[in-house]
Amino acid sequence: MYWLAALMSLAVVGLIALGLYLELRPASALQLPNWSKPAVGGQLVLFVGAQFGLLFLGINEVFADVETSVEVTETFKDMSTGMGLAILGAGIPTGLSTIGAGIAVGPIGAASLAAITEKPETLGRTLIYLGLAEGIAIYGLVVSILLLNRI
Repeated sequence: MYWLAALMSLAVVGLIALGLYLELRPASALQLPNWSKPAVGGQLVLFVGAQFGLLFLGINEVFADVETSVEVTETFKDMSTGMGLAILGAGIPTGLSTIGAGIAVGPIGAASLAAITEKPETLGRTLIYLGLAEGIAIYGLVVSILLLNRI
């Protein structure tokens, strides 16, 4: 198990070092050395192989012991799969409404800045439009709070 973690660590350190080299190299050195392309490919293969090795060989290390799983079951006796799904479902409106508000605020904010640049007296009107777009996220938060109160 330790050799897989060491192998992955070496692969990550190698990728970071190569990335730093490529970022900090002098501007005159536009061509990569001949060894760099196989090295990057080798690092990638090594990293992915180590990930699969950890997945298949180290899966038994991740499973909980019987003693600890009994303690956890006694502690969280009231938590069921349905309750967990209900809590996840209560959080979905907040997430989706926040994504929708972000999609709405982007173009409205850009158009507001353009309008304010041309006519500064339109600031109040554009702030109202931005507030309406951000209100979408607040509505999702309110729905999530109402759903959590019903659980």
